[in-house]
Amino acid sequence: MILSYKIHTVTPYINWIYFFHAWGFQPRFAAIANIHGCDVCRASWLTTFPEEERSKASEAMQLFKEANRMLDLLDRDYEVKTLFKLYKANADGDNLIIEKEKDQFVTFPLLRQQTPKRDGSPFLCLSDFIRPLSSGIPDTIGAFASSIDADMEGLYEQDPYKHLLVQTLSDRLAEAATEKMHEYVRKEAWGYAKEENLGIADLLVEKYQGIRPAVGYPSLPDQSVNFLLDELLDMKQIGISLTENGAMYPHASVCGLMFSHPASEYFSVGKIGEDQLEDYTRRRGKSIEEMRKFLAANLQ
Repeated sequence: MILSYKIHTVTPYINWIYFFHAWGFQPRFAAIANIHGCDVCRASWLTTFPEEERSKASEAMQLFKEANRMLDLLDRDYEVKTLFKLYKANADGDNLIIEKEKDQFVTFPLLRQQTPKRDGSPFLCLSDFIRPLSSGIPDTIGAFASSIDADMEGLYEQDPYKHLLVQTLSDRLAEAATEKMHEYVRKEAWGYAKEENLGIADLLVEKYQGIRPAVGYPSLPDQSVNFLLDELLDMKQIGISLTENGAMYPHASVCGLMFSHPASEYFSVGKIGEDQLEDYTRRRGKSIEEMRKFLAANLQ
């Protein structure tokens, strides 16, 4: 299912902490996004900072004002598109077996934590949150992709400041559209959380049931699985293409999986050993050299 959003409808879902981080501001400066826009409220917000930080806070205030002005301009001509599908699926060891069409299956290999933990807690893999194949009962999994309009990538190329402003806002808009789409999926399309009633602040700190790890997240670090997601979703429907290395274009794009299990949680795969690299390479049907390139950050 494709959902297209006007920019003003996803702006409330923007996590401004990451926007300000991209501009070199610490999280506390992102609080300007929660302040009423009147001069009195803004002036009052400035006084909450020590004298030596007020110029930085003023910069953050100005940046936020210009970001919102840019969002208003972008809203006239552009939309953000999301795409999702729900599938029957089961876990088979560290693989997901996803039914793409009736009796047509895609094997989606995953990685498991391998570094010993001080507290002795289990080594997690995303497949742990899907019902095992041996149960004989199919579970459900979601796959998603979101992207900005590709034409936004070339805006203001002669104005470095505005170009960077659009770039950093584009990243946030793709994530914000994903947040809005995921809310719709939980409450309506999948419907496992029909009674959910969370404000934006709670959504942004993930107080809902389920997770949606994106490719590149610590629990789903292998960029090459973008090809598997493209096989499932046909991401060109919303204008996303993949390079030979699996990178997405437009750059402000995101894709991943959605899990509903009440105990599902985010985690970091961390470092893996040669044994798991070899096993994963076999399951992915790739060469060791190729997988070393994609998993360089996870290798001992």
